[in-house]
Amino acid sequence: MKADRPSSHLIVFTLWLLVFSSASQTMIITPILPRIGEELAIPDAALGTLVSAYSLMVGIFAILAGPVSDKVGRRHMLIIGACTMTVALALHSLVQGYASFLALRVFAGMAGGMLSGAAVSYIGDFFPYNRRGWATGWVMSGAAVGQIVGIPLGIALSARWGFRAPFTVFAVTMAATVVLLWLRVPQPLVKRTEGRLSVGRAAADYAVMLRRPEVRWACAAYFTMFFGISLFTVYLPTWLERFRGLTAGQIALMYLLGGTANVTTGPQAGRLSDRIGRRRIILLACLGLSVMMTSTPFVVRGAWTAYPVFFVTMVLIAMRTSPFSALLTALVKDERRGSLMSLSVALGQVGMAAGGALAGPLFAGVGYASNAALGAFSVLTMGLIVWHRLPDPDPDGFLPPAPAGDPTPR
Repeated sequence: MKADRPSSHLIVFTLWLLVFSSASQTMIITPILPRIGEELAIPDAALGTLVSAYSLMVGIFAILAGPVSDKVGRRHMLIIGACTMTVALALHSLVQGYASFLALRVFAGMAGGMLSGAAVSYIGDFFPYNRRGWATGWVMSGAAVGQIVGIPLGIALSARWGFRAPFTVFAVTMAATVVLLWLRVPQPLVKRTEGRLSVGRAAADYAVMLRRPEVRWACAAYFTMFFGISLFTVYLPTWLERFRGLTAGQIALMYLLGGTANVTTGPQAGRLSDRIGRRRIILLACLGLSVMMTSTPFVVRGAWTAYPVFFVTMVLIAMRTSPFSALLTALVKDERRGSLMSLSVALGQVGMAAGGALAGPLFAGVGYASNAALGAFSVLTMGLIVWHRLPDPDPDGFLPPAPAGDPTPR
């Protein structure tokens, strides 16, 4: 059923609730891993696979889901993904051991892959280019609210009723998202891919899309964005606790403040980029972020310096995320937007994994300052790629004409 008169604010709220639910169920895993291990008698060495299995499936299914959403429509993909996620989260209440939990994290990762690219792609389909920054900022703030509200709520529920309780709650919020998607979110009237959908056809479409330099540079920017953030953040709490004396409670408060910065900055940065352009905001944010990351090991001496430094860092991260997502929606035609966004999500997962893998040896062998410095270099590289290699669409979201003889028209 489609809405006769779709409300842009209700659509944004629906997508926000989807992002909040999906992000919360992802982020809650790490802080409750010890309780999961205790209740299910899972060895410490195996607990990490519950996180990595989810990320791996998100990356794989994002690649697969992109062409499907381009073919069947974004609304259908969102409903299928949200229904799958609801079932997966509800089934967490039946977990009895490591094998069943791992299987459900794989199942949830499949749903996460379907949803990750489709939500931002829907914004690109439904909203004109000069409103996509505003819409993207509000929708993506759902992840920050998950950090502020979802994680503390999940920890409290887990402590009171066991680790299964948070997943049940987020299953309910995701089910509410399904209802809103079905009743109040229409399928945008955009062109879809034609012809028979197959693996070969999808691979060929990805290959054609990647022949365009701006698409390749956009993918490189997305990878470096997550690679740098992963290098900086994975061992930040460990460093703060071991070498700066912060307690677990102080680190939790720091992340609470950081989530607040993300919530308040993301929508404003998106709205500002609608007016003055995406690339300028992204470059300024990357320059500031590289300075903050590089200086963190030398400036932070305790909790009261960690709080403002991390707050400003999260402000700068939010400043680039919404404008960059909005910029990506204009790089390809409507019928390939889902493929591009899903490919970007997959590369972001690869970047996170690569940064996390490198962060450990750097932290142990050289020290946290090396993590921060290399992360800052990666962030600065992302900003320079966007500034020098990505085109700036006009206010209506149209790119400059392709060069004569370009075999891959926009």
